[in-house]
Parts: sequence; structure tokens; C-alpha cells
Amino acid sequence: MTSAKPAPNNYHTVTPYISVQDADKLIEFVKKAFNAKETERITMPDGSIGHAEVRLGDSVIMVSDAKGEQYKPMPTGIYLYVDDCDATYKRALQVGAISIMEPKDQFYGDRSCGIRDQFGNQWWIATRKEDLSPEEYAKRKEDFMRQQQERQAQNQH
Repeated sequence: MTSAKPAPNNYHTVTPYISVQDADKLIEFVKKAFNAKETERITMPDGSIGHAEVRLGDSVIMVSDAKGEQYKPMPTGIYLYVDDCDATYKRALQVGAISIMEPKDQFYGDRSCGIRDQFGNQWWIATRKEDLSPEEYAKRKEDFMRQQQERQAQNQH
């Protein structure tokens, strides 16, 4: 027997696992909204999904049906990089997502937006627009924080 690596090939150190009611519907949503590819499905004798995997770009998300006290539904938040966040956002809304935040450019170099799927999961969809130097990032962060403080002060008056 040979020793195995800590993580299998084509997996990352961290792999999200989402447990929901009607896992099949979540899988269909991510396939339609994000062009995910289903790579594995284990269907239990009662027809529920005991384990499934979908690949989004270079990452895997594991999915199962919630069941009993030990495997309760657990909404989560995922930050997903895509080629075109605007197009992905529109596609997600067309297949039933609810908008949390429309696409906009962020100080840290991403263009991003947010949606909520029918299971309560939040998906933050982003496209990297700029690679910033540490100095430029620090400057933009400082400007952003100053703007936030000004807004907060205005809202208090």
C-alpha cells in the first residue's frame, strides 16, 4: 500500500460542503447559473442524495440532502470567481436567484455582485479586474474606510 497525499488530485485544501433540502434542485441551480459540471452522485435507497460533487472552474463543491438532526440544512456563503460577473449575475437571476447586490467595481480590484439562491446560500460572484500592488491596495483601502466613516457620520445626524 502506498501512502496517499492529504488531498486527492484536483481538489483544494478547503472544499465547501452544502447540505440542503432537495439537493437535486441545488445541483440543477449551480449547473444553470454557474455552468457547473456534476462529477459524482451517490443516490441513497430512499432516493435522496447521500453525496454529490459539482465542479466550478478549478474547484469542487460537495452537496448532500439534509437528513435528521446530524445533517441539518446549513446555508453558506461562497465567493466565486468567474470570467464575467455581470453575465453570471444575470443568468443566476434568470434561474431563480434573488439579488443581494448588483455588479459593481470594488476598491480591491474585483468587480463583484451578490445573489441568494432558493436555499438561502449567498453567492458572491466576482471577476478580477485589476491586480494591485500592496501599496495601491493599502491606499484604496484607506480611502474606502474614510468614505465609510463619512457615510456613517452622515447617517447618525
